[in-house]
Amino acid sequence: MATLHLEIVTIERRVYDDEVNMVVAPGSEGMLGILPRHTPLLTALTYGELQIKKDGQEDQFFAIGGGFMEVQPNRVVVLADSAERAEEIDVERAEAARRRAEESIAKAPEELELERAEAALRRNVTRLKVAERRRGARARSMRGPGDGMS
Repeated sequence: MATLHLEIVTIERRVYDDEVNMVVAPGSEGMLGILPRHTPLLTALTYGELQIKKDGQEDQFFAIGGGFMEVQPNRVVVLADSAERAEEIDVERAEAARRRAEESIAKAPEELELERAEAALRRNVTRLKVAERRRGARARSMRGPGDGMS
């Protein structure tokens, strides 16, 4: 199957750099599926899951905290405000941050504080969702053939 080169970069680091078969990203207007030879595109990204598909491998998931994506026929560059691989997410820390954000929303007297709290809530809900996918994939891979759980 044809491939395209994917780079995911934040201001701190290069998070991913490899050939892939498909990228599914959280565009500002909805989810975008990018395959090799895609029409050039520049789009804003929102908080959400970025999924990578590669032949012969389990899908990989990243928590993306907004940014931009540039698509060329054989190359995709994601310039993310934040990006974490599913296995990098500290679930307990993300859950605590989600609770703090919910409390801030309940108490936020000013609009700016409310917007910041809502952004923190979206970011941490996304992180928890991506981490949960990782745990689910790991549990599926531990099941053996004939265990009645497939």
